[in-house]
Amino acid sequence: MSSSTNGQWYPPEWPDRIRALASGKLTPAVPRRAATVLLLRDAGPGRGAEEPGGISVYMLRRRASMAFAGGAYAYPGGGVDPRDERPVAWAGPSRARWAARLGTDEAAAQAIVCAAVRETFEEAGVLLAGPAPDTVVRDITGDDWEADRAALVARDLSFADFLERRGLVLRSDLLGAWARWITPEFEPRRYDTWFFVAALPQGQRTRNASTEADRTVWTRPADAADGYDRGDLLMMPPTIFTLRSLAPYGTVAEALGSADGRDLAPVLAKARLEAGELVLSWPGHDEFTKRIDAYAAAAERSGETGGESGDDTSTGA
Repeated sequence: MSSSTNGQWYPPEWPDRIRALASGKLTPAVPRRAATVLLLRDAGPGRGAEEPGGISVYMLRRRASMAFAGGAYAYPGGGVDPRDERPVAWAGPSRARWAARLGTDEAAAQAIVCAAVRETFEEAGVLLAGPAPDTVVRDITGDDWEADRAALVARDLSFADFLERRGLVLRSDLLGAWARWITPEFEPRRYDTWFFVAALPQGQRTRNASTEADRTVWTRPADAADGYDRGDLLMMPPTIFTLRSLAPYGTVAEALGSADGRDLAPVLAKARLEAGELVLSWPGHDEFTKRIDAYAAAAERSGETGGESGDDTSTGA
């Protein structure tokens, strides 16, 4: 179970973990590299003649049974597979350029980009790759494609082997790096997550291919943000932040064109004890600051028990 202010996801066990971290009883886990993709498409005409069409973003709702962020809306994504560093046919900016953009070495940059493309295929059934450097596959339906997707999910097949067998080139030029968030130090499962934007390729369709999601939706960023503000839609801070940052763009081309200018400085939550309150903040993002009565939180948690799933691969930061 988790609690929230408006639609901000907030697990009740956080105060205990924050106190444990402050007292030295909790050693932060090393974040695992991860990638998340905001698939975009032009929304078309609005409801009225004066209403702009804008863009739509693809979102999935995590199953309520998930131990981490159950019921929260997110994007397709997941952790880097160590095999994502294997050589692949590559189109677009060089690995060196991606390394400079992402703030990593070249091997890590390739792995992060490969993870972004792989996870989008695994969770949304969309593949940012083609038979040539300037093409994208159109029809990826059928039992043979589904068998490959399932093998990727099960880690029975590496993404490099999948691309080679299919004769496909990874289209890194279809991605734009948008943001970077790191899971707070007091979380047991931590991710260093790069958020990317990408246009839905022509001829392809999204589908709910994720076992972790019970609903998917194409929505205008401003509409989803309004749902969050009303408390109707549950989201983690990086999700609502990225939604708000997309809202001003009128077309997908405009959003993609601005990606290179986005600040990728990592955002990491900070926690402190202040006058009997636990204060949780994300530097530069005052909207998400939370103040919790430390003693009330401890009393509330004293009668609660809960479990955690080691299979949860959410990249919530």
